[in-house]
Amino acid sequence: MLNYAKKVLTRVSFDARLFEKELRKAIKMLINEEVQELRSWCYANFGAHQAILNRCFVVA
Repeated sequence: MLNYAKKVLTRVSFDARLFEKELRKAIKMLINEEVQELRSWCYANFGAHQAILNRCFVVA
């Protein structure tokens, strides 16, 4: 599921609202270890969405 979440986030990264929606869905469906890996990957690849990442990963 982690790879699927990465694909989806990559495809929707052009739209901030859609990116946040899909990121929240991904966080809900992944186990804790996968969420931590997703977090590292997102910060490495989507620096432009830092505010969204900070909002979403505070809860996770």
